[in-house]
Order: sequence, then C-alpha cells, then structure tokens
Amino acid sequence: MPDLSTTYLGLPLKNPLVPSSTPLGRDPDAALHLEDAGAAAIVMHSLFEEDVRNDEAMMERFLLHPDAFGEAAGHLPAAPDYRSRLDGYLEQIHVLKSRLGIPVVASLNGSSLTGWVELGREMQQAGADALELNAWFVAGDPKVCGEAVEDHYLSLLRELKMVVDLPVCMKLSPFFSSLPHFVRQAESCGAAGVSLFNRFFQPDIDLATLDVVDRAQLSTSADSLLTMRWIAMLRGSVGLTLAATGGVHTAHDALKMLLAGADVVHMASALLQRGPQALRDALDGIAAWMEAREYESVAQLKGSLAGHRQRDPAAFARTAYLNALDSFTPPPGVRY
Repeated sequence: MPDLSTTYLGLPLKNPLVPSSTPLGRDPDAALHLEDAGAAAIVMHSLFEEDVRNDEAMMERFLLHPDAFGEAAGHLPAAPDYRSRLDGYLEQIHVLKSRLGIPVVASLNGSSLTGWVELGREMQQAGADALELNAWFVAGDPKVCGEAVEDHYLSLLRELKMVVDLPVCMKLSPFFSSLPHFVRQAESCGAAGVSLFNRFFQPDIDLATLDVVDRAQLSTSADSLLTMRWIAMLRGSVGLTLAATGGVHTAHDALKMLLAGADVVHMASALLQRGPQALRDALDGIAAWMEAREYESVAQLKGSLAGHRQRDPAAFARTAYLNALDSFTPPPGVRY
C-alpha cells in the first residue's frame, strides 16, 4: 500500500483528499460520514460577512432599541437568548472538533476592509485548526486598477494575520494579471497556502420570463484543467501549500492535480452529487493507480510534471497552447 500522506497548511494529513467548503459542513453527521469515507480534513461552510453584519443590524434595531416599536417590543426575544450566525458557527466548530479526528478548517467569506476578519480570532478560540480566507471581490468599477485589487486582498490577509496565529489559506480567483507574483506576495504577508480556484457562480437569464437567475452550477472534470495548469506553474516557485479545487470528480482528476504539484485536492461538486462514496472511490483509485505504477508515496509523485521542471514555464505553456490548436481534427462526417 503506497504512503498517501501529505501536508496541508503545515498540518500532517493521512491523504490528500479534503472536502472543500459546501453545505455538507453544516451537518455534523455528514462530516462524520466524509471522515469515515477517508477525508483527511474538512473545510467548513463559509461564514459570510453579510450574515454577520445583518445580525449586528438586527440586534441594534430590535434588541438594543426596542422602545421605538411600542407593543411589538414585548414579542421580541431577550438579548441574552438571541443566537446569531456567528454563535451558530462557533458552536459548529466545537461540535465538529468533538466528533471528528481530522483537522477542521473554518472559512471566512467577505470583501470589505472594516474589521470583520477579527471574527477569525473567535474561530481560533473555538478550536479551528486553520482558516480559509475567501476574499470574494469582483472589480466591476473601471476606475479600480489591478494593483488596487491585489492590495485589497493583501490588506485583508494582513488584517487577519494580526489577530490569529492559525495557518491561513487564501482562496483565490483566476483573475489576476500575474498570479505567480501575487501568490509570492501573499506568502510574504503570512499566507500558509493558496486554494486555486474560487469559482464565481455566474448569473443566467431565463428567456421565458426575462429574469436574471442566480443558480449554482456544479463543476465537471473539464473545469480542473485551469487549476492544474496554474498549480504546475507555481510548484517550485513558492513554498506555501498549493490546494487544488474545482472540477475534481475522480481519482484521475486528483492524480493529475498531484502530478502537477498540488499538496492537497479539494472535492465539492462530486460530493454533492454522489455523497461520501465519491471520495472513497477517488481515494481507492489513487492508491490502485500508484500501486500499479510502483509509486511508493504521494511525495514521490507530487509535482513530477510541474512547470518548474521546464527551463521557461511561460514558453512551455505557450507551446502547449499551439500544440493543442494544431492537434484538433474535425469529427467524422463534419465538413467545413
């Protein structure tokens, strides 16, 4: 049996498969089933900045100043009995830590620079083993330059690192003009790892009603190719954890990420579609593939096809692009 162990944000893991942030993290029983299926750690569902701010506004309006509402005040809960989203999230950390034997990574999702990341301190005190910072920010203002976007991300990271000692993983989008440069900056600012990539859910249009529809689109294996390329480009040029996320459904998907240089591989859509069995099948498939090819450990195969083994990774990527275009042939029976 090959050694599947790896390291994630400085945490030793028994294997590289880690469920990423999904609604499954809300249910302790579901988290326990994922651990039983082989999950080496788990990233909790995200605590959103908006939820915390809405709770604060509700407390201010209804609990701290009830006199303005006359008789309605008598129907409001007493302030000590009010349970906020943050209270529930911290309690969830306690429950998961008490029931699971694997690391629990809390997740913060927000974008403003007004102190909300101090919630990380409370997550640390609740027992989280690490934090994932999902700085969900889309620069829709044409006056905002790329450097300002990067500074925004790094400011959030610095602010969080001022209040927590836990390892922090930044979940990044692919929309950076020079991703390797930014990842190096994040590492210098204290990031213990990066997770590539955050999938922004895109709105759709309902042609029958002419409404804009917000719906979650689950990934496919083809979505993993972008992440795989950038993992390969980054491996060897940075020292932090590289976590691959998006499009990992099978053992083959995970193995490609590891060969490219990922330290861990996140799974989400496959778990939502098929449950914990998807993780078990992937884990068994990884072990069988490695054993058949006489790999002794994940450490041996990890990064063996990474871009740092090329003299000029950027030129290598451009050559691969040209080769892909030249390799296309029309399907049988299709005439142009």
